[in-house]
Amino acid sequence: MHQQAPTVFVVDDDEGVRNSLRFLLKSVGLQVHTLASAGELLETYKPSQPGCLVLDVRMPGMSGLELQQQLNLRGAVIPVIFITGHGDIPMAVEAMQQGAFDFLQKPFRDQDLIDRIQRALERDARNRAALDQHAKIRERLDSLTPREREVLALMTRGKPNKIMAAELGVSQRTVEIHRARVMEKSGAASLAQLVRMVMDLEGDHAGH
Repeated sequence: MHQQAPTVFVVDDDEGVRNSLRFLLKSVGLQVHTLASAGELLETYKPSQPGCLVLDVRMPGMSGLELQQQLNLRGAVIPVIFITGHGDIPMAVEAMQQGAFDFLQKPFRDQDLIDRIQRALERDARNRAALDQHAKIRERLDSLTPREREVLALMTRGKPNKIMAAELGVSQRTVEIHRARVMEKSGAASLAQLVRMVMDLEGDHAGH
């Protein structure tokens, strides 16, 4: 699958701000898409699209904060940079608690915004690579049969084959075959790596 180029989405109800940010970001070679409202973004944005968001905290209709919450609910991992006016610091703090990547107070230097956007795009690329890896691991572990899953659970608890055979009511030879299949299907190179995969996926579930 061809990886889409990252896009910087700028959402601001002020046309002058949108135009100046579009020129600024294009001048440093970034792909930019500007929108006038949070609603417009929700209609067109797909969580699979890499990039970052530059949002004004205060907008008529749906605020930047409400948009961020909606994106969170849709599982959009895209980093959000909020632009805040004077007096919006409490909102910016709340935004950070909701998982915003950063915030910038107006007036700001162009370079400060560009630096934050570059960092946000790097973070987004890392997040997507990790999610992609998780999806692959989940697919592999989902391919295990119910009995192989039981063996996997005992393996990750460090149970020896003899104990596993007794607990499952099968021969040690059968346990060995199941273990080999679990290792093969999971793609893990070692027991430690297998444990790590399971922990990562469980941590991923706990994080949702």
